[in-house]
Amino acid sequence: MVGKAAVSRDRVEAVRAFNRFYTAQIGVLRHGFLDSEFSLTEARVLYELAARGETMAKELSRDLNLDPGYISRILGTLRSRGLVDKRPAAVDRRNNILSLSAAGGQVFIELEKNSRIVNAELLAPLSEADQLRLVEAMSRIRSLLAKDDDKAKAYVLRPHRPGDMGQVVALHGRLYVEMFGWDETFEALVAGIAADFIRNFDPEWECSWIAEVDGDFVGSAFVVKVDENISKLRLMIIDQRAQGMGVGRALLNECLRFARRKGYKKMTLWTNDVQKAARGLYASAGFELVHAEPGHDFGVDLVAETWELAL
Repeated sequence: MVGKAAVSRDRVEAVRAFNRFYTAQIGVLRHGFLDSEFSLTEARVLYELAARGETMAKELSRDLNLDPGYISRILGTLRSRGLVDKRPAAVDRRNNILSLSAAGGQVFIELEKNSRIVNAELLAPLSEADQLRLVEAMSRIRSLLAKDDDKAKAYVLRPHRPGDMGQVVALHGRLYVEMFGWDETFEALVAGIAADFIRNFDPEWECSWIAEVDGDFVGSAFVVKVDENISKLRLMIIDQRAQGMGVGRALLNECLRFARRKGYKKMTLWTNDVQKAARGLYASAGFELVHAEPGHDFGVDLVAETWELAL
């Protein structure tokens, strides 16, 4: 185990200088986040509610490392504006389940749009290679400063690049054998889907997300065009060593945001009855099971399922 290093004054000053530089670059010091009516903390709470779907105040306080009273005041302000809904928890009615209201969802979409514009402007002057270097350096900073437990490890999501598809196919082939006893014909199916995506990729209508932890591939998710109204979620998978980190939820949320921005009316996906964790994730995001068909595929008996979400 590596021991803690002494902290020199020069290193402290270097971190402080970087913090001053970066906060100025991203506009944290302005009165309203992204020139909006919301403070940075209020905008972060809106983001967390959008990403989690439903949560409780104590979870926000814990995960954002903010005083419970402060979180309570922020939530009270957002509720008074009609942006946050709450209802008693089913198990313990002393606790409240929090979620974005319809109005809160619209506000969040606008904040997300503005955030993407601002960060795209930050990246635009850089070359492709420098953009990748910057994103990877940010990922390394997050990883180094995160707590030691796996749930606090930093992950990064990025578009696919050469070499990624082989890892996507390999992870499917390995995990489905280990977890469900499927044979190699499933890996062949995934390889075909991956090859079709590369050959027919249309960045105007389709997107890819690759998840990494400490620079290592841990998952993926893709949005594929069916037609101008329907998109399909494909090749979504999370390595077991990244379970519990929120990677799956983040991948799904990014795919949904992309599909909504592009104006798709519906997203569909294929899964099966043994994928309990994935099915729970899809259901929590609002997907509904619309078709189930028993069969024998990949060397086992299973029930193939089609799920849909109106966007």
